[in-house]
Amino acid sequence: MKALLDTNIIIHREAGKIVNQDIGILFRWLDRAKYVKCIHPATIQEIQKNPNKETVRSFMAKLDSYEQIQIPTPLRNEVKEVSKKFDTNVNDLIDSKLLNEVFAERVDLLISEDKKIHTKAEKLGISEKVFTIDSFLEKVFSEHPDLVDYKVLNVRKKNFGYIDLNDEFFLSLKGDYPGFENWFIKKTDEVAYVTENKSNGKLLSFLYLKVEGKDENYNDVMPHFKPKKRLKIGTFKVINNGFRLGERFLKVIFDNALINRVEEIYVTIFDHRDEQLRLIELLEKWGFFYWGIKGGEKVYVRNFNPSFNMDRMEYCYPYISRKKGIYMVPIYESYHTELLPDSILNNESPLEFVEDFPHRNGISKVYISNAKLPHPNKGDLILFYRTGGYYKSVITTIGLVESVIYNIKTEDDFLKHCRKGSVFPEKELKQMWNYSTFARPFVVRFMYVYSFPHRINMKRLIELGILKDVNDAPRGFRPISEDQFNIILKETRSDESFIVD
Repeated sequence: MKALLDTNIIIHREAGKIVNQDIGILFRWLDRAKYVKCIHPATIQEIQKNPNKETVRSFMAKLDSYEQIQIPTPLRNEVKEVSKKFDTNVNDLIDSKLLNEVFAERVDLLISEDKKIHTKAEKLGISEKVFTIDSFLEKVFSEHPDLVDYKVLNVRKKNFGYIDLNDEFFLSLKGDYPGFENWFIKKTDEVAYVTENKSNGKLLSFLYLKVEGKDENYNDVMPHFKPKKRLKIGTFKVINNGFRLGERFLKVIFDNALINRVEEIYVTIFDHRDEQLRLIELLEKWGFFYWGIKGGEKVYVRNFNPSFNMDRMEYCYPYISRKKGIYMVPIYESYHTELLPDSILNNESPLEFVEDFPHRNGISKVYISNAKLPHPNKGDLILFYRTGGYYKSVITTIGLVESVIYNIKTEDDFLKHCRKGSVFPEKELKQMWNYSTFARPFVVRFMYVYSFPHRINMKRLIELGILKDVNDAPRGFRPISEDQFNIILKETRSDESFIVD
């Protein structure tokens, strides 16, 4: 397989100092999965124009580590048409030349963080062959689960005083914020959320949160904030590693916002690095919007008052409505905690779940089914019932249905729908697709909303009249009434602050 690399990825890789730690992870996985790293002549020409002569010399000395496209493919007519619509400068035209090699099938895929490249790829009908670093890593993990030995200590709290300020992870933060080291040292006794590489102890993610009262001074924010109780995302950085750690940390942020009963969440952030732009894009997907400025930083805000909007459920997450359909759905013991790690049982060891995978970290997940009617609809609730028998089966988790995808035409489309949020590696997904040509599976995308603090088993569900007897275990999507749901909420000692009605 041949992977063509965008110019900026090459420049970051061959720079004299660490600019983007994501690139190192990408190259490690390209080698592990045995991809040939390709480079276009236009990229070589672009790098030779770089005013940093040391970067140019370093790159030219390492050209042998890339396969060069010696004779570029003449621009196809379709690419010319797209280029006319979107290209406004020389760099845009170079990007179109890279896309042309994918379109002409000279290479198998292109890896780029450039938004315009992905827009043009969609217009050309080749978006499935053009990847961001993160989506490429997700593809590799799905196709080669045997290669995944990248053990990560999952999100945990750690005092600032026990975190190594000299870790290269903090280089960009020190560069962006004069005085960052003094601020960090003052926080010695405070707590941050982190993930670390288990093999070397290096940081992969860092999150610091602060609850602010209505009397907080916001004179340096323009426009000024009105008095409200807020959660401030003080410091938030995630190295892009294909494990969807950004979503995992968003779940931590929203959980803290719920616990502290805040009205608003906000963050101040620069926008001159790829990692910052990617973080802004993630925040906007989950309801943050541009508010204004604070010094040289942009301010993004997320309303956190209870609300539920069927059309923009990400903007309202984690709030739900009990006025929609409610279903119990079974999930096998072997898949339960893999898909729903916050719902780990007391008799399961967290040490078995230290290794990260995309499906564990994402808020948005996938449930695959062949169940007969009834089926849930967008906005409905699904309550996961972990199978195990009379005493061991328990109801553990609330999910919110984002979409139900039927009539999937091809195996490739099925893999595309499932790859990002399913517990199954690609080999098993293919087996599920091909099990029966007469009853293809459908896909339910859902948001992971809430883990019940107290679990009730089949025995108790029978006593409560929600199940009839031991032969009445949920199969497929089993509808329950709003009254039954309320009984479950009471029995599980749930905090209902995330329910709007």
